[in-house]
Amino acid sequence: MTVTETLNEGLKRAYSLTIAATAIAARVDKAVAEVAPQVRMPGFRPGKVPANLIRRMHGEALRQQAIREALDEGLRDLIAERSLRPATQPSVDLDTLPKEGEDLVVSVAMEVLPEIPETNIEGITLEKLIVEADDQAVEAALQRLAEQQKSFTEAEKTHEAAVGDLVVMDFAGSVDGVPFEGGTGEGMEVELGSGRLIPGFEDQLVGAKAGEARTVRLTIPADYPAETIAGKDAEFKVTVTAVRVPDVPPVDDQLAVNLGLKDLAQLKDILKDQVESELAGLSRTYMKRKLLDHLAATHDFPVPPSMVDAEFQQIWRQLTEGASDEDVAAAEAERGDYARIAERRVRLGLLLSEIGQKHGVSITQSEMNRLVAEEAARYPGQEQEVRKYFADNPLAAAQLRAPLFEEKVVDFLIGKAIVTERTVTREELEAAIESEDETPLQARHGEPDHVHGPGCDHDHDHERDTPAKSEKAAKSEKAAKPGKTAKPKAAKAEPEAEAPAAEAETKPKKRTARKAAAEG
Repeated sequence: MTVTETLNEGLKRAYSLTIAATAIAARVDKAVAEVAPQVRMPGFRPGKVPANLIRRMHGEALRQQAIREALDEGLRDLIAERSLRPATQPSVDLDTLPKEGEDLVVSVAMEVLPEIPETNIEGITLEKLIVEADDQAVEAALQRLAEQQKSFTEAEKTHEAAVGDLVVMDFAGSVDGVPFEGGTGEGMEVELGSGRLIPGFEDQLVGAKAGEARTVRLTIPADYPAETIAGKDAEFKVTVTAVRVPDVPPVDDQLAVNLGLKDLAQLKDILKDQVESELAGLSRTYMKRKLLDHLAATHDFPVPPSMVDAEFQQIWRQLTEGASDEDVAAAEAERGDYARIAERRVRLGLLLSEIGQKHGVSITQSEMNRLVAEEAARYPGQEQEVRKYFADNPLAAAQLRAPLFEEKVVDFLIGKAIVTERTVTREELEAAIESEDETPLQARHGEPDHVHGPGCDHDHDHERDTPAKSEKAAKSEKAAKPGKTAKPKAAKAEPEAEAPAAEAETKPKKRTARKAAAEG
């Protein structure tokens, strides 16, 4: 094989490969000899069919196979002999197959991974913000848990609905006196003050009594999914059929028993462990962000444009899917910032990968088995197929492994760092995490703040319930409702841990925080 380099610019490489016709012919001859014993033809004993007849019958297919094999081997040799590290799958340009007796000439283009400069991992200084899991935090967790177990009971007919009460209503909406699709419903339940309905709707139900009819007037938000009514004034004729008041269980032994526990003391112990774990997670998130900030500030090397583009497209999808026109326009105004963030994320991913490999960080087989089992559990009834998929697809397995590998590299670096501690309040810690500094949040794979390296191939928001479904959603329901039913939560066998705020909220409360999250 003859190789000619046609491009060497930055991380871009291009080559012209010429594979001699004689090399391809030799492969065809070998293939003919290998299939000859299996060929059956009338008039010939098994295995005795002449080679020229085999060529006549299967020659073209064997020749195409020989070309593919020669090309695959040529690519492997090119990468090995020139010590190339492709960042993505090489692009092979072969306009037409050569005729018999002609050389195979192809163009190969690729981007290669950069040379990562030597990283000094000693002497990195980090600050660890610590929040004590005091009795007040445990009591607050107990109150939240009790609130989750509340039920609603029918109120007296004279009771006026207040914030926190559950209102059951029938409604019919119209715009300019004309009913609109998805604007009517019966038996709709909404907890006042929950913010499930569009702004102003719940407020106008405060003070209503069972059996009372009210007219709710408001303006449909400009970013409402149904464009035919977005931004318009609407009127809803509402009949309140019932008002129910909340019944929050007391924090006592019975609450614990209802959750499948022995007594309140056991419940408190469990919640304290959960609060401590949550606060430790928040503390580590902050320290990790500062570590990645340090790495980003002290390392500047070129990164493959194709990886940056792929990362940017992922960030952009997370920002714009389901977003309002106003949010998309705001993101467009900062498109350059997000492009810079994508480059930063790719650079950090490559750097972490290099550090991990250089210092022997690895994923054990038991850890990999756990990752596959967790992924398989997401597809009930298809667990075996999922396990086989990862066993048969090294790239998919690498993508599954990448987030845990990065976490272990970060732990390794934190273990080498000089760490000082400072006690703060939870509010101060959360504010530090949500700051607008260039501090990348790192989360599990698939979440919007995952740092992407060579071994790796998002932001969700809960849709605000409105007095009418979008046109698309309305078509899929027999009776449209202004919001989802707010049913009391069933008692759980065990109290559920609250996820750390930095990881539980996939869409930040402020756009500045959203940009900070994208930095990861």
